[in-house]
Amino acid sequence: MTARNTVCIAIDGEAASGKSTLGRLLAGKLGYLYFDTGVMYRAVAWAALQRAIDIHDEQAVTELAAQINIQITPPGCDDGRHYSVFVDGVDVSWAIREPAVDKVVSIVAAYPGVRQVLKGHQRQIGLTHNVVMVGRDIGTEVMPDADLKIYLRAPVEERARRRYLELQARGEEVSYEEVLNSMRQRDYQDSHRAVAPLRAADDAIVIDTGHLSVEEMVTRALKIVRSKLGEHSSVTSCTDSPIR
Repeated sequence: MTARNTVCIAIDGEAASGKSTLGRLLAGKLGYLYFDTGVMYRAVAWAALQRAIDIHDEQAVTELAAQINIQITPPGCDDGRHYSVFVDGVDVSWAIREPAVDKVVSIVAAYPGVRQVLKGHQRQIGLTHNVVMVGRDIGTEVMPDADLKIYLRAPVEERARRRYLELQARGEEVSYEEVLNSMRQRDYQDSHRAVAPLRAADDAIVIDTGHLSVEEMVTRALKIVRSKLGEHSSVTSCTDSPIR
């Protein structure tokens, strides 16, 4: 355990490996704050597209990340969302999940300046809340002192299938092949970027979710939490304040 008075559980992993689902359900069972850091990078990517900023202009995108106000709150409406995301007061909760954002978010997330800006906000949350923090570099970069680190992986074909069904359910017209190709490209970009490449922390517990149901995944994670954190896993912390 760290000297902090709060508990941080870091969940990292590949795209569509189940990070968000596990993080949300695990946080709910523990009474912790659930924080998906990926939405911050998506918010920056969305804002760049909306303002016609060249995604490949690293300086411009970094400046944008420092200028915009990203706010994350508990869900404000019952439309399937697990939280609401605002950029300068505009609700972009679903807009940041559109295919156009999917195609460029890895580029945005690879910029050192963008990561530095957002990392500060993310770490502050990790130091001040009992939190299940989800992302791709939480255990390695954002919260290397996290009390527990979990890394999720699954075959790319299975992850693409999950994302394809998710997009279909939202009415998006996209083929499985398009999603699979995009997923493979995302994997390559995430694992080969110069700054904070996607990888499991040395002390992370790896879970392959390829053949696990949601219930099985959560059950396995809960056993790990109870085993590693003991009485600390029963700490509860509720907050309705926005995440900034």
